[in-house]
Amino acid sequence: MFPLPAKSSEPVVLARCFSVVLLAIAATVVTIASLSGLAHAQVLTPQQKLARDIFKELIEINTVSATGDTGQAADAMAARLRAAGYAEQDLQVFKPAPRKGNLVARLRGTGANKPILLLAHIDVVPAKTEDWSLDPFKLTEMDGYYYGRGTSDDKYMAAYFVANLIRYKSERFQPNRDIIVALTADEEIGGGWGIQWLLANQRALIDAEYALNEGGGVVLKDGKPFRVNVQTAEKITANFRLEVVDSGGHSALPRADNPIYRLADGLTRLSKFSFPLHLNETTRASFERYTAIEGPRTASDIKALLTGQADSAALARLTANVGYNAQLRTTCVATMLEGGHASNALPQTARATINCRIVPGETAKEVRATLLRVLADERISVTQPNEPVAVAASEVNKQLLSTIEQVANEFWPGAPVIPVMAAGSTDGRHLRGAGIPTFGHSGLPQSEVRAHGKDERIPVKSFFEGGEYLYRLVKRLAGGKS
Repeated sequence: MFPLPAKSSEPVVLARCFSVVLLAIAATVVTIASLSGLAHAQVLTPQQKLARDIFKELIEINTVSATGDTGQAADAMAARLRAAGYAEQDLQVFKPAPRKGNLVARLRGTGANKPILLLAHIDVVPAKTEDWSLDPFKLTEMDGYYYGRGTSDDKYMAAYFVANLIRYKSERFQPNRDIIVALTADEEIGGGWGIQWLLANQRALIDAEYALNEGGGVVLKDGKPFRVNVQTAEKITANFRLEVVDSGGHSALPRADNPIYRLADGLTRLSKFSFPLHLNETTRASFERYTAIEGPRTASDIKALLTGQADSAALARLTANVGYNAQLRTTCVATMLEGGHASNALPQTARATINCRIVPGETAKEVRATLLRVLADERISVTQPNEPVAVAASEVNKQLLSTIEQVANEFWPGAPVIPVMAAGSTDGRHLRGAGIPTFGHSGLPQSEVRAHGKDERIPVKSFFEGGEYLYRLVKRLAGGKS
């Protein structure tokens, strides 16, 4: 046997030293993490931090059109402006119905020119938490993006309109015209408690030479600015209800005449149908400008389209681009489906909702007639709950367009400014109908559109870049001096 060594204090000493080293390393890691957090926070300017805080507050107020509270959001934004020094007479919150709220705020100018109106809706479409990868009603920064319902549609603009009003006030900026900000309810459902209510009941408060509204962002292609859109026209929206009814019966005795099958067959025929090409003054001008920035093949296809010489292959390539297809024609798509009442019974009803975006110059009545023809089944009834009102495009304001071109060139050199027609519809149609020319122009750079969809998001860089662009653009449009 080897003799056992005598007891030593070295292991205890070593263990204590090792513990001290571990504690020192942990403290260092914590310190570095803290400094990193501080450094990250210090990257933002005070103006950027304010905008982000306002954005976060808006996102985290549930303003879903039918179930949320736009009144709470309007109050919150009014409180921000009040704290920044805006007088009560220049802050008006209107709550025409429960949970419906609108804010009208005004930075007073010299009155040398008629006011400019900045419009953003603060209601959003529904978002089911179980469908999203994260909480839709919490602003989450991840992988270079801000996630949350309404990040792009339309709380980015609402947040920056408020943040920039505060910034103008802090600079003692006195414009040559009043700058009016209207944050409104009900845009997403076409309800009457938002801009329509303001036009009917408070027109004088929002009357302006023209308005800037949502839409018309900066299109990114391969990560680079491709074009800067200014929306001067928009499609009209019409929803159609398709229905097949039957007496039903026991599922053990199936019949060929099944409402679900009939409706499905009709929808399949509709899915393969494209409405005729229909260019208007706005879209024709847009496509003419696209030829200068698109690749050779697409440019050639567009030129053939404009001269009426596009063959089927060229048209197929253009319509494969969903953005271009929406500019070329009226579109109708199935968005909701329901049928049957029990798992062991033949269906007595089958229904579908068809959402149509109609090119100006066509009517909902004409579209319904086309749907009936394409569905090709007299058992499928087609009803139209609403009758949309077509509104003419806003005539391009040369001074406005020139200023947009100047400021846009400072941010995105070489990207052309192009007047476009919006594939969807916005509250701009109500302003245009009331005689206030309206231009969709958010200045938000994006390469994708997740509005109304799962995991809605915008790039963090685009949020700050677009907000600074709006700050500078509105300041130049308003004129005056700090």
